[in-house]
Amino acid sequence: MRTLWRFGYSARLLKTNRFRTAASNTSFPAVWMLLAQYSGRIPGLFVAVKKNSFFTMPETVENKANLELYSPHPEVRGMTLLNREAFKRTVVVPVLKVKKEIVNTLLKSLKHTVLQRPGLKRVVEDPEDEDSRLVILDPHKIPEFSLGESEQEVLKQLNVHPEVSKYNLELTYENFKSEEILRAVLPEGQEVTSGFSRVGHIAHLNLRDHQLPYRHLIGQVIIDKNPGITCVVNKTSIIDSTYRNFQMEVLAGESNLVTKVKENNIAYELDFSKVYWNPRLSTEHGRIVELLKPGDVLFDVFAGIGPFAIPAAKKKCHVFANDLNPESYNWLLHNCKLNKVDNKIKAFNMDGRDFLLGPVREELSKELQLLKEEQKTSFHIVMNLPALAIEFLDVFRHLLAGEPCGTAGLPTVHCYGFSKHDDPAKDIQERAEASLGTSLGGRCSTYLVRNVAPNKEMLCISFQIPADVLYKRPCPDEAKPASKRLRTSKDFSEEQLPS
Repeated sequence: MRTLWRFGYSARLLKTNRFRTAASNTSFPAVWMLLAQYSGRIPGLFVAVKKNSFFTMPETVENKANLELYSPHPEVRGMTLLNREAFKRTVVVPVLKVKKEIVNTLLKSLKHTVLQRPGLKRVVEDPEDEDSRLVILDPHKIPEFSLGESEQEVLKQLNVHPEVSKYNLELTYENFKSEEILRAVLPEGQEVTSGFSRVGHIAHLNLRDHQLPYRHLIGQVIIDKNPGITCVVNKTSIIDSTYRNFQMEVLAGESNLVTKVKENNIAYELDFSKVYWNPRLSTEHGRIVELLKPGDVLFDVFAGIGPFAIPAAKKKCHVFANDLNPESYNWLLHNCKLNKVDNKIKAFNMDGRDFLLGPVREELSKELQLLKEEQKTSFHIVMNLPALAIEFLDVFRHLLAGEPCGTAGLPTVHCYGFSKHDDPAKDIQERAEASLGTSLGGRCSTYLVRNVAPNKEMLCISFQIPADVLYKRPCPDEAKPASKRLRTSKDFSEEQLPS
């Protein structure tokens, strides 16, 4: 499953106190202009409006120009330990009083005027009249609490009094989006974490240094605002190239890092602290598997827990899967059984180079000799270790002996790499050519997988291994056994001489 998630949010309209306002109150339009100016830009929460004999702005509402009017209370700035009570705030929104029988008709007729913010109710009960409802309007579209002629005409046809009212609403922690909460807490002007990778019940963050003092609060906010997330971790080291895992810190929630994921309709189980799993590679896994046909042979050199190998086996391919990490190997075996393909995959726990020089060479030597011209079997070698895989390509130099059976049977390699070059595709190709010792011009393709970081791309280069690279052909002189020189009588006499 993907894998990349935006912070979610939940919002609920709270029970509020309504108060009278006077149409002649001169401060009322000024406050409304403030709301109208900013409410459309800031995806915050809304407040309701009702007429009264006298209007006094509650102390919790700032009666001044405030760009963060719909943000949490400013006192939460700098908070490192989450205190949900500190986020309470009262704001004001406009409403129309409507008989409950015609609410749905009014909503359809004024669909461009009523409040449209997801997660907030557009209709609330009228505390003073059980037969009526209060319809919340969009402050940005009702300047100075005044309805336009078209809206007034709609209300006239529905026999609704066109008087905009005021509604006092208390907002709490539950009403704010996670972005709004974190923007209010972190120091002004600093970047707010806006996304994370989801791996089952785990949210995986890569926090910046300036965010670390707030890491436990950030973790708890993510759990609060994202149903199903029960554990938040932050990467504390770079990925180890040997086993492709990294050190992590649990920021909030449970410490259980054994989880279940689903990718391209296939279930996997894994220990996220001990194996490599990246939900952002779901599309790439599917792209490669789509290239395979039933009966093809797949060699997965750095298989992990099986995101290439298991779907290929389900597609009735013959699969040889390897990973150096013992934990990955064990979870690979586990997931093969989980998906009922354990009899279709041969799994290995070896160094990638040893895997290529051993099982891969042995299988290719056997299968390519038996391959007939009319057979459609293809051989694919996937090398998904972007930090190092290109350095392994030299293994293919004279990996096999003898004569090639034909170009159709030559294995296709899909090799991954990182590049910070201005021309990443050219960079990957040149590095692959250097390892292979031959040019790939006109016989390879490169595919941009994803942007890993600013100025760092992950790419896949695919090519058939050239026959003159893969095969070591015996020289004519090497093919003939060395002739024995005839022994002369002189040689024999010298042997008989006493020492």
